[in-house]
Amino acid sequence: MPDPQLARTRLVAQSLTTRPHDNPHAAVAALLAMQGQDLPGVIASAALRTRSGDVDDVLAELCAGRLVRGYPMRGTVFLMAAADVLWVSELCAAPALRAAANRRHHLGLDQAKVDRARELAVEVLSVEPNGLPRSEFLARWEADGQPTAGGVGYHLLAHLIGEGTLCHGAWNGTDQNIAWTRTWVPEGSDLAGTFNGDRTAGIAELLRRYLVGHGPATIRDFAWWTKLPLRDIRAALPEATMDLEDDGADEPSYWRAGLLDEVAAVGKDASRPLLLPGFDEFILGYQDRTFAMTAEQEVLLVPGRNGVFRRSVVVDGAVKGFWRRAGRPGSRTLEVEAFTPIPAATQAGLERLFGSFPVVTD
Repeated sequence: MPDPQLARTRLVAQSLTTRPHDNPHAAVAALLAMQGQDLPGVIASAALRTRSGDVDDVLAELCAGRLVRGYPMRGTVFLMAAADVLWVSELCAAPALRAAANRRHHLGLDQAKVDRARELAVEVLSVEPNGLPRSEFLARWEADGQPTAGGVGYHLLAHLIGEGTLCHGAWNGTDQNIAWTRTWVPEGSDLAGTFNGDRTAGIAELLRRYLVGHGPATIRDFAWWTKLPLRDIRAALPEATMDLEDDGADEPSYWRAGLLDEVAAVGKDASRPLLLPGFDEFILGYQDRTFAMTAEQEVLLVPGRNGVFRRSVVVDGAVKGFWRRAGRPGSRTLEVEAFTPIPAATQAGLERLFGSFPVVTD
């Protein structure tokens, strides 16, 4: 069943009701990673956690190389601070990379072709410090004799990004360029440079950051989010939680110190209406989403279980329905599909939020 108090607390932890961050880099780093296969959506998610709420600030961070997208865990693309993408990928990406490699023969790929794709990628991008648009980059593989249609190009890109060779970098007006990480992310930001190769210390930092940005949450939430083994997480738990608060349960939830006082200070503002992008971490940051909706409503969140999450209308910490941008470019209107009728005052608030929603392109 939905838990309004837990939901409101997580909204504050995730900076959605307080918007404390001066810039998108700080907002993203606070959550460690934001699921990012919907690029306009994750750009909006980052903007919604900043004081300005300005989408241009997010695009500027992408172009400055402070924010990138990678495939650090679960075989899924995430928006991250550039200094975090390599060490997190080293900790978490291997299972997804192995699973994808086992399917490689269906695409007509072998290790020699992957190695050649990597070699050419580095050769091309080493002289393109801002990277190349995806279509131009894939054309270089095609010209070298490596077909990219039928999912082959996607597989090669996901593999090279997951292993840390490439990343999604600068914004080019419609998408992010493909960039070589050596020229795009901070030097020494791998596991060796950041934690002297200490895997447990890296997991402790990863766990601490997750709990600070997403808590109250459990280590099982974190294990689902990262797909790291529970035995490795438990080894890192004492270091990760030494400055956190918990509820003392047999399987405790943890959160950042002072969070409950923040929620009390925010008061009714933690209940105010929100329009969220489809893949926002408030919805996707936890395995069990019924803290914010019923099980029946969760089925409606992903119609047909096709992996595409709808945009949520959140009121008082609960998902009350879904929304979309109806109409044509230049004359968009808010269209809400509510579970139950929404009061007129709440609807008026949603209209105001829609007018200021951080949209990348119309």
